[in-house]
Amino acid sequence: MSHVLVLNRNLYAITVTPWERALTLLYLDHAAVVDDEYRVHDFKDWVELSKTIAEHPAGFIHTPTLRLAIPEVIALKAFDKVPRQEVPFTRRNIYHHYGNRCCYCGRHFQSSDLNLDHVVPRSRGGATDWSNIVTACIPCNLRKGSRLPHEAGMKLVVPLSRPKLRAGVTLLARAPIRMRRSWQRFIDNIYWDSQLEP
Repeated sequence: MSHVLVLNRNLYAITVTPWERALTLLYLDHAAVVDDEYRVHDFKDWVELSKTIAEHPAGFIHTPTLRLAIPEVIALKAFDKVPRQEVPFTRRNIYHHYGNRCCYCGRHFQSSDLNLDHVVPRSRGGATDWSNIVTACIPCNLRKGSRLPHEAGMKLVVPLSRPKLRAGVTLLARAPIRMRRSWQRFIDNIYWDSQLEP
């Protein structure tokens, strides 16, 4: 199924939606298509423009009276807020956030040579979230065991932290959606859990 990037009125990416929903928003005049030149097209304009498009990456829908290109990017006409977002708490994002470093010895490792460590062990009520999880190499993880760092004679050389979205990061994919090349100018894919289309 083809997905469409949804921008707010100020052209900040806010979500991804199925193409059927995007066309509904376009038809109801709640959104406009944004092309590669940042021009916006309402439904009527998009119908006319679709007649001149020979090939389109997202494909076309056909009705008895028209052939309509499925938009890749739409912008809402009235909504100008940016929803508060956080980096998804995933193993991949944790490794990325800490730069594939062991937070106890500070050395860099391949992901396969790192574990996730509860700074405050689960057996002592430690949470499994950004406030308590760091990356640790296998030797450091075994040395620490189910103790607090100071009890194991260790300390965090890479401080425990929660990732912050950088300026320009406005969309986080939580589902396995292939990111379209046309979306790149609107989003920073540093924490995108999916693959870029070929």
